[in-house]
Amino acid sequence: MKSVQIVLILFFVSVTSFAQEKKWTLKECIYYAIKNNISIKQSELDTQTTAIAKKDAIGNFLPNVNASSSHSWNIGLNQNITTGLLENQTTQFTSANLNANVDIFKGLQNVNQLRKANLAIIASQYQLTKMQEDIALNVANAYLQILFNKENLKVQTQQKLLNTIQYNRTVELVEAGNVPKGDLLDIQATMATGNQRVIVAENSLLLSKLSLAQLLQIKDFQNFDISEDDMPSMLSTVLNETPEAVIAKAKENRTELKIAETNVAVAEKDISIAKGAYLPTLTAFYGFNTRASNSNGFEIINGVPIVTSPKPLFDQFSTNKGQNFGLSLNIPIFNGFAVKNNVARTKIALAKSQLAKDQQELDIERNVFTAYTDTKAAKESYEAALQIVKARELAMQYAKDRYEIGMMNIFDYNQSQTAFVNAQSEVLRTKYDYIFRIKILEFYFGIPLIEKQ
Repeated sequence: MKSVQIVLILFFVSVTSFAQEKKWTLKECIYYAIKNNISIKQSELDTQTTAIAKKDAIGNFLPNVNASSSHSWNIGLNQNITTGLLENQTTQFTSANLNANVDIFKGLQNVNQLRKANLAIIASQYQLTKMQEDIALNVANAYLQILFNKENLKVQTQQKLLNTIQYNRTVELVEAGNVPKGDLLDIQATMATGNQRVIVAENSLLLSKLSLAQLLQIKDFQNFDISEDDMPSMLSTVLNETPEAVIAKAKENRTELKIAETNVAVAEKDISIAKGAYLPTLTAFYGFNTRASNSNGFEIINGVPIVTSPKPLFDQFSTNKGQNFGLSLNIPIFNGFAVKNNVARTKIALAKSQLAKDQQELDIERNVFTAYTDTKAAKESYEAALQIVKARELAMQYAKDRYEIGMMNIFDYNQSQTAFVNAQSEVLRTKYDYIFRIKILEFYFGIPLIEKQ
């Protein structure tokens, strides 16, 4: 029994350890978000709704069949439904009806409703794709933010260690009489500032993990972590393309433009549906009815009226059955301008959809051009930051050497050290800003963040 308990304990410990040690890659994060994100689930439900709307449109081609029945008790002076005479009695009466009708022609409205439903399904699928793309970009941004905060924390932690080393070195220099004792106070202030920066960096990292965990719908964000080895590539050939080429590619691939184009097609179908109300409608109908009563009957036998007992129930249903069928033609003549006004409204809606499509094309041109110029600027900023950090590192080393031989005061040395730390942070910021912007530009060019499953 104890051995079983030990095995179970080891199993749960190993599972817990595995859960805590799991490092999420960017691909895993995006796949998981697409599967679990609430906004995407809502878009999936919208897609299901449009599928139901298509079933409604198909149902318009099918007959409408309705059955009804009633059973009543008549007490007191009532007309005998068999003899037609008024009698003071209690009777029961049962009737059953079956009616069916089907549209033969309805101004092509049913056909256009089905076509509109098919377009609505396409639009909802595009909308779902757009939501997935947006979530993927948000996940990538949050993922890169965590990577940035991780590296920034390393920089601040390393600087904290260097501050400690420098403090110990300053103690030695003070004891040797090379620098004044007051420099220790400045070093202590620098150490306190470094400690504060580490705390800020730790909090920023925790908050960035929380942000990504919420996108992924993961509640245990404190144990959530990502793989530091899954660094998106900074190498891309998309900047070798001209802005015009990227814009042309974006107009071919961007989902938001496809949504706008589909909305125009839907608005056109709405006009066709509205105009269909001008045309006549032809409907076929069929009806069946029967009845039965428990009241006495009335027959003439040899010229003498004879009251008879009620016939059996099913015999009455068979005897009293009746049918009717035919065609119904409805020709609209005047309806208070309702159809005309409805057509006018759908034409306005079409014009608005076309303007929205035109605006979407302009937005794509502006967004792509902005993304292109921002990406080039981000690349240049990153390259400049690399040059600056190299210079700052040499300047700090030079300042350190001068400080240790008493040729520079502690304030100037701290200034040089702070400038180097800031330069390191700027390298990290420009690096991840460039990576994210290059991914956005690739996205516009039709290169997905990850391969689709």
